[in-house]
Amino acid sequence: MAAPAVDLRVGRRARRMPPSLLAGAAMLLAWVAASLLAPWIAPHPPLASDFLALLQPPGPGHPFGTDQIGRDVLSRVLHGGRSVLAVAPAATALGLALGTTIGLAAAYFGGWTDEIAMRLLDAVMALPIVIVAMLALTFLGASTLNVILVIGIVFAPLVARTMRAAALVEVRKDYVRAAELRGEGIAYVMFREVLPNVAGPLAVEATLRLGYAVFTAATLGFLGLGAQPPAPDWGLMVAENQALLTTAPWTVLFPALAIAWVVVGIALVSDGLRVGQGP
Repeated sequence: MAAPAVDLRVGRRARRMPPSLLAGAAMLLAWVAASLLAPWIAPHPPLASDFLALLQPPGPGHPFGTDQIGRDVLSRVLHGGRSVLAVAPAATALGLALGTTIGLAAAYFGGWTDEIAMRLLDAVMALPIVIVAMLALTFLGASTLNVILVIGIVFAPLVARTMRAAALVEVRKDYVRAAELRGEGIAYVMFREVLPNVAGPLAVEATLRLGYAVFTAATLGFLGLGAQPPAPDWGLMVAENQALLTTAPWTVLFPALAIAWVVVGIALVSDGLRVGQGP
């Protein structure tokens, strides 16, 4: 007889979910599904050129039109989502792992450890993220792995400051002292005791960084430091066709809208999580 009560409570919680969270999640699920299914739902191969259909406007054969060498824009946008799906979550996970570790350690040890870590992070954060990423990729070379590493590393200081602020409240609580008195190690206390209690801020930070990772990856692609031609990358597509903005706007509009779709969806999820945590 307990099952209906549980179902009722679950239903009430679902109804209380912020509309922005539901809308953002739907947008992201649509993007992930379209990206994963791109090889089967794309009407044409993303690299195939049709020189009899150059700069064709959106129509029945090419719903998003074609670019300057006759490639189907819809197919390239769908396959470009796979590139973003490969880079942004991996870079975000790396930034969260590094930043969370640094932030928890700074809050737990305090004193000079905290002071030195924060001053170093402040020095890194004083530089614009895109400029740092550009310099690093110019030195390392443009590749998917390097883009993931660079974005993850430059995001780590931002995550670290957020997690430090959240952990400072927790490390002073009795359950941390109790774990220390039991003889638990530092890693156990930080990651098994403190980390679960800052999961809310971490979830919000994860969505924020994911949105920035999508935008940063697209910016690097636009600057030629991400995916290389003829790869179907959204930022690269905008860069390749920017000269056609007035004559063939669909070649720029649709990849730009794809970037905006994902970034807005992530922002809605982040806002919903923040509202859902409440005061």
